[in-house]
Order: sequence, then C-alpha cells, then structure tokens
Amino acid sequence: MLPLGTQAPDFRLPDPGGKVVALSDFKSAPALLVVFMCNHCPYVKHLRDGLAQLARDYRSRGVAVVGINSNDVANYPADSPAKMAAEAAAAGYTFPYLYDETQAVAKAYRAACTPDLYVFDQDQRLVYRGQFDDSRPGSSVPATGKDVRAALDAVLAGKAVLPNQKPSIGCNIKWKPGNEPEYW
Repeated sequence: MLPLGTQAPDFRLPDPGGKVVALSDFKSAPALLVVFMCNHCPYVKHLRDGLAQLARDYRSRGVAVVGINSNDVANYPADSPAKMAAEAAAAGYTFPYLYDETQAVAKAYRAACTPDLYVFDQDQRLVYRGQFDDSRPGSSVPATGKDVRAALDAVLAGKAVLPNQKPSIGCNIKWKPGNEPEYW
C-alpha cells in the first residue's frame, strides 16, 4: 500500500471526451479523493450511488473527487472510454472519470483493486487509503461511504485522520498481459 504521508503521485489523463485532467488542477482543493474504479466491477456498481452522493455532498465544501479507470479495455471492453462516459452519465457522477491507458498511474498509486480509494489533504499528502465503508455486494449494509466521509471530515476540520484504516476490497485491476506491477 502507498504509505500515509506520501505526496500524491502526479497524473495527466484524458476523460472519455479527450479533455485532459491533471493532479495540478486540484491544488487549491482542501481535500482530494482519488478513486480507482471501472464500469463492470460488482463492488463499484454496489457503491456507485453512494459515491455519486458523496461527491455531491462534499462539492460545496471544496473537496475534489476524481475517478480513474486503469483496466485493460482490450480484454475488458465494458470498461472502454465510450462506456465510461455512459456510466458516468447513468451514475450521475459530477467528477472527472479518467482513463489510464498505460496503467502507469495505477502503478504509481500502488492501486490493486476497484474500488481503491485515496484521500489527500490540502498539501496533497496521503491521509487515508482504504475501503469506502463496510458495505459489500449482497449485504444489507447501505453504501454510505462512512469511512471515506470520516477521513474527509477530519481533513476539513484540520484534525488527524484515524490510523485504523481497512483496506479496499473489490475486483483486481485488470492488468494488460505482461504489465503487472512489481508489487502485485
């Protein structure tokens, strides 16, 4: 896992329409949530409404959210940029949903699964990496994002994020053949 305190790894990635979004676009945000996600993963599908709501709830407080899809679209065409645009519209995402074609950004973040979530403070230092909440597909626990919300609330209040962080659980990132990271 990416160590707490790590500076956010840089990125410049396109959205499905070709607009390039960079980490530097979020430098004035008091907090940044980076979510490695995709379209077809049942874990992401399970929390999609909760994630969309979280982004809407924190937008007025200046929190930036960005989704990144690093999956191999040749072998997983449901995750293609065209389908990303349709998914973002259907889910009501109000944040950029970017495509990491080379998978270099996923490697830089040491992302392992979808969803994999990272909260950075106003200095873009990592303060939280882990699960959205305790909800899982098929469970009766609603996907509210309580763990991520607690981290964001702490950052916005100028308090330390609790160190007891549960790792993300989901589908493995679909690496291109021969492109698996060393940490894998």
